[in-house]
Amino acid sequence: MSKLSEKELAMLEDQLGYEQVLVKKYKAYAQATDDPQVKSKCEQIAAAHLNHYEKLAKNLQS
Repeated sequence: MSKLSEKELAMLEDQLGYEQVLVKKYKAYAQATDDPQVKSKCEQIAAAHLNHYEKLAKNLQS
């Protein structure tokens, strides 16, 4: 990966924070519902955001 500017790094760090918030929210939604379909979809969405977070974090460490 090429060298990122300070602005780009700040934007990526912000995105990491957004992804963390989304993971927490969708996990909470999954726990709060009694509908199995909604629970499953929320868990899938939380997993997708966790995957995004992990990919961003891995690329920033490189």
